[in-house]
Amino acid sequence: MKLKGLAEVRRPFLLLYIAFAVCVPYVFSASLEELVDPTHIVQLRSGASVSETQLKNPVLKLLPRHEELRQFVTGAISSLNPSLAVETLFLYKKPVSTNSWSYTQRTDLFNQTLAISTLTGIQYFSASRNTMRTFYESSGVIDGPQTKKPLPDPFYIQPPESLTIYTRQKDLTFGDNIYRYDFKLVRDAMFFIQENETVLSYGIIQAIGKNRLRSAFAVIDCGDSLLIYAVSMARAAALPGMGDRISDSFGNRAEAVLKWFTGKADRVF
Repeated sequence: MKLKGLAEVRRPFLLLYIAFAVCVPYVFSASLEELVDPTHIVQLRSGASVSETQLKNPVLKLLPRHEELRQFVTGAISSLNPSLAVETLFLYKKPVSTNSWSYTQRTDLFNQTLAISTLTGIQYFSASRNTMRTFYESSGVIDGPQTKKPLPDPFYIQPPESLTIYTRQKDLTFGDNIYRYDFKLVRDAMFFIQENETVLSYGIIQAIGKNRLRSAFAVIDCGDSLLIYAVSMARAAALPGMGDRISDSFGNRAEAVLKWFTGKADRVF
């Protein structure tokens, strides 16, 4: 009887402790100085992005010093042997909070990032046309690359540590294609890699073969800011000027996705 009574007394305190552990902000955030090269910090804090474009045997120069992210990205490109890479770093300043994100904020941001359908209609600057142009004419989640049945955007009350989804996205440059997205969620970061499940064509030219594109997007909590890293790596067609054209397109598209994401972050923080 005494043991039972003690357990009954402890149970409310245990539930209170669990609730408190879930609701308090995370305290694991790395500082910006730990994650990026000091030469980029002033530029990032000024609100500007930092970019790198490399053709022929590219080496990632802007990849943040975050162990889980590095493992995730290097593992994804180990068999790719890319011929080009376009990297971008950007710092999102939280409007109010100066603390690490809370469990609720991290969950909300994860669900906002999973809202693939909201990519429909976003605009990017087309260097070849020297004008703004629609990026995705349509964008949505599907049940798989074979059946392609449309599904609603995923939503999680308790997000998983890893997740794979398939999408069908009609791009005005590369056409109607199927992509695989692999998401990873850790204590202070979330990231995903997009891989093409169909051949990407530029007009009548097969520009990028199946599974020859990896586009990674990462968000790392830095207390008062979010460090955002994006990179597109591809094994592009070996045609004169094709690498330059694709790299220009990837860079401008990364800026469009950054703008889309910061709009999502504004709803959370």
